[in-house]
Amino acid sequence: MATDTITSKAEPDVRNAWRLPHRCWCLVVGSALVALTPLARFGHVRAADTTDRITIVGSSTVYPFSKLVADHFGKSGPFPAPIVRATSTAEGFRLFCAGAGAETPDISNASRRMSATERDACTHNGVAGIAEVRVGYDSLILANSLKAEGVSITLDHLWRAAAAVVPVGGRLVPNPYHQWRDIDPALPPRPIKLFGPGPGHGTRDSFVELVMEPRCKAAWPEGSASDDRSHTSCAAIRTDGGWTDVEEMELVLGKLASNPGAFGILTYSYLEQFQNRIHAARVDGIAPSRASIPTGAYPLSRPLFIYVKESHLNLTLGLADYAAEFVSLCAAGTHGYLTDEGLVPLPAPELLSQRAAVARLQAR
Repeated sequence: MATDTITSKAEPDVRNAWRLPHRCWCLVVGSALVALTPLARFGHVRAADTTDRITIVGSSTVYPFSKLVADHFGKSGPFPAPIVRATSTAEGFRLFCAGAGAETPDISNASRRMSATERDACTHNGVAGIAEVRVGYDSLILANSLKAEGVSITLDHLWRAAAAVVPVGGRLVPNPYHQWRDIDPALPPRPIKLFGPGPGHGTRDSFVELVMEPRCKAAWPEGSASDDRSHTSCAAIRTDGGWTDVEEMELVLGKLASNPGAFGILTYSYLEQFQNRIHAARVDGIAPSRASIPTGAYPLSRPLFIYVKESHLNLTLGLADYAAEFVSLCAAGTHGYLTDEGLVPLPAPELLSQRAAVARLQAR
């Protein structure tokens, strides 16, 4: 997928005269206190080879948060709203790491951490400086329709339901489980029917990382040919009809509505937005919530990131300021506008740490 090439037109001098702090007003819920919080500093000197149009690609999970920040950023300062495109985490990294030229993205949204292989690709293509900014938390959920009874499962149950092969008697065999009660008699006597994200989607990568790989390794008998190839095999998703890939996460909601006995792999933000349509299973006895996700008590929690191309800080005006808006108290704080969208906020010490890291980008 080619990236958009953005060229900028000459701007009126008034834009370069913006030297007041960018401020927002945060209403503290439950009190009349209104806090005035400085977020970013504008006042860059515009050069002929710079642009003020930030381009962002990557995770569809992070997309609604990134787009909302972009809208606020465009309305509250001298720069236009960034261009935000939802691809996938993997595709976002591919575009981001394609090179350091002005035609490449400034930021990549991600629902998982950039892998060593992806960092190597960046370095190979001349993208040397990459700033990782943690913006909040999300989690995977095993959701089903409110028309059906909720369940409580373990990570091992979920892995056995989704795996292509499982170890039996020291060897890998095709998944023999076709009903949930085949895995555990305490589970419902209904067919295993899972809808989940397809390959390349950050949520699929997180599912493999959080469920498939660790449970596969835990189930594989120690000392019985437990090589990396065996681990890779039993971390693969089944293709016999028990699991169906869904390219757009929103489509899972429709699948669950028309298949009340089915389950879908979604993210926590969907649970908050569609509580009148779905509920989420307890996993290892823990329900997903804003309390259990950031602490890691809920086993399917995960951090969300934006990656900033440091070589573009002096090429794309407002780039560091956009990152500052993302981790501002008004956006990512406990009562910030991103929490209304479903983002689980970072604990205060973690948020302050990320704000400090972004402040160093602004100072460059």
